[in-house]
Amino acid sequence: MKKLTCFFLAVLMSVPLSGCSSPAQKSEDSAGSYNDAASDTADPAANKDNVRRISVRGSDGQSIVFRLNDSSAAESLYHQLPLTVQVENYSDNEKIFYPPEELDTGGTPLAEGPAGLLAYYEPWKDVVMFYDRCDGAAGLYKLGDVISGADEIERLDGEIRIESESERKDKDE
Repeated sequence: MKKLTCFFLAVLMSVPLSGCSSPAQKSEDSAGSYNDAASDTADPAANKDNVRRISVRGSDGQSIVFRLNDSSAAESLYHQLPLTVQVENYSDNEKIFYPPEELDTGGTPLAEGPAGLLAYYEPWKDVVMFYDRCDGAAGLYKLGDVISGADEIERLDGEIRIESESERKDKDE
């Protein structure tokens, strides 16, 4: 009798637990193959092209478009848009501006490359648009690359407007 009671209690206790599974656990479908349950409930937009583009508009009609990488620093900048800021000359190959908030550089690659590079210089908390080659520096992180208008970066002066491409397109329509 004791064995039967213990068996009965074990069965009762295991039934409620069988319904508790994490969404990320694998489940077997009717065809006998395993599916990741998390992918069944994932946002359909997550599979679309998630390339983020920003446009920089100068006071003299300059139009520059950058494609952001998928780093945390680029994400930090993107979430601060739209911005209207002052652009400044620095050195003989770059224009800089200061976003209102620091960017999170965790996992962001270091910057180096040709003209058109968009970067963040963490020590000074400024975003850098290179109109000539960037040889890299400690604390300089890559945010993205120019898609169009690289030759207009050098002419930027004064106030600039920075928006996500989707915001700009919404205004144009």
